This record gives sequence, C-alpha cells and structure tokens, in this order.
Amino acid sequence: MTAFPEFEVVPAVDMQDGEVVQLVQGERGTEKTYGDPVEAAREWVDRGAETLHLVDLDGAFDGERANADAVERIREAVDVSVQLGGGIRTADDAIGLLDRGVDRVILGTAAVENPEIVAEISAAYPGSVTVSLDAKDGEVVVSGWTEGTGLDPAEAAARYEDLGAGAILFTDVDVEGRLAGVQTDRVRAVVEAVEIPVVASGGVATLDDVAALRDAGAAAVVVGTALYEGEFTLEAANSI
Repeated sequence: MTAFPEFEVVPAVDMQDGEVVQLVQGERGTEKTYGDPVEAAREWVDRGAETLHLVDLDGAFDGERANADAVERIREAVDVSVQLGGGIRTADDAIGLLDRGVDRVILGTAAVENPEIVAEISAAYPGSVTVSLDAKDGEVVVSGWTEGTGLDPAEAAARYEDLGAGAILFTDVDVEGRLAGVQTDRVRAVVEAVEIPVVASGGVATLDDVAALRDAGAAAVVVGTALYEGEFTLEAANSI
C-alpha cells in the first residue's frame, strides 16, 4: 500500500531517556521535554493524527535502540499508522519491528552505510522502508547529523527508490527545530527526483509553511516543535 495517498500532517514523538523531547538542529543538550510518549501519542491521535512519527533519539545517536518499551506502549495505546526511526541498524532489527506491528521503518545511517539493506527489508515487507535523508548545507549527514557523506539528497533519493524504498523522509537540518520557516526549493528537488512519496521535515513554524511544503510536492509533513509549542493546532493544519 502506498504511504500517504493523501497529504498528511504527521506529529513527531521524538524520545530521549523515556521522554518526549524536541532538539534544535538535532543537537544533544538543546532539548526541551514534553512529558510521557504514550500520553503525547494519545493526544495527537485524539486530535486527528492518522500517522505518528516515532524517533528513538538515543538510538539515533548511540546506534542502539533505547526507547523500545515506550514504542511498544504506544503501539498498544493507539490504532493509527506508526513509522519508527532511530537506531535501526540491521535488516533483522527492521523486520522484527515490522513483524511486531510497526507500519514503516525509517533508515538513515544504516541505509547510507549499506544501501542493500533497503532491498533486503523491502523483499520481506514491500513499501515498508522509508529512507531518511537528512541534509545539512546541501549534503546528506548521518549518525545523528554529525557526519557528512558527500551525497546529494536528490541523487540519493533516486538510488534508494531503485532499491525498493517506499518513501523518502527529507529533513532540512539547517532549519530543524528553530521555528524559522522552511526552504521549499530543497524539498522540491527531492520530490522531482523520485516517484515515491517524499515526507518533509524541518523548520515548520506556521500553517503557511505546511501549505508551502504541500505545494512543493511533499506527500506529508512531519511537525514537532511547532505543535508542541502551540504555534498552531493539528486540527488547523489538517484542514489546509
């Protein structure tokens, strides 16, 4: 099944040390906490979320998933589509999560280091892999946004589509978490490079930003800080 047949605004539930947090530009030490992940997940679903974007930030930074219990509790608490990233490093890890009811796995570092992992997982669960391409200064970065790869996001997206990726998650690290607005030209370049859905993330501060990303061709937009800080409501974003 194609991810995001209609445009969606997807709330982010980023977890660190068992709590919901939002980081500025992905940097540890900048986090602001927002309480229990299960409560946050329930609230977003009650407000109309059809998909939740879960990230194990400890896993993203350390390479080992550290918020698995919270993820399991969220899966049991809500009945919507769930996509999960952070610390998924092997095909077995990913397939195990999909076996247990996660709808889509998000691969960043693992996909860059071993592109064939996308094909391996996709063979077992077609369309289940979302490849996360996080870009800083126009270059894909990995390992919690700390290491450059030399890869162009649009070129990388096309390569992962060929390997069976079901979607691309494009995060503009330069504006992530700053409530400073979006850079639609970067999103549009990735959208134009592939036929699969592109999910945009980073910099959303207003409803106009959501609309701009939709108009740039994004199939969905992941929103974190703006929703948690009350810059706009999920209900308003979904009515655009």
